[in-house]
Amino acid sequence: MTEITIDMVRKRAEADAKTYGYHLVPDPELLQAFLEGLKVNEERYGSPSCPCRLASGKFEYDRDIICPCDYRDPDVAEFGACYCRLYVNNDVCESKKELPTVPERRPTAAHRGKAPAVEQTAGTELALPVWRCRVCGYLCARETPPEVCPICKAKKERFQRFM
Repeated sequence: MTEITIDMVRKRAEADAKTYGYHLVPDPELLQAFLEGLKVNEERYGSPSCPCRLASGKFEYDRDIICPCDYRDPDVAEFGACYCRLYVNNDVCESKKELPTVPERRPTAAHRGKAPAVEQTAGTELALPVWRCRVCGYLCARETPPEVCPICKAKKERFQRFM
């Protein structure tokens, strides 16, 4: 098994930021803390779950918070940074805009399947639409599909409404 290093985590985050037109947070101490958190989570859970959220260790339950999480793109679009503030837009990177506090978008545990399953009956509506990635089959319940599939990295256009 290959040892995970901070350098590996940094390079992966930098490559992802560059691919999607983002930057990593310009504060070196904050950046280091985020990278260390991602490294610890990857060693602990097998995937780099968001260092600012509590992961369960169950992939199916945590897949929406694997960095970059499902909520990064809408957060950066609206606030200039993602929830944990690892990824920022150009204005925040160049200090034209203060590093924002971003509210949590992740649905509560009850909406992510922690609560007992409720059978859907004919004629009832789900609280949120369910989107399916046509490439890998990833499912998520949210208002709009993610900008990028957290599993296979397919673009938003590759999602279809499932329910």
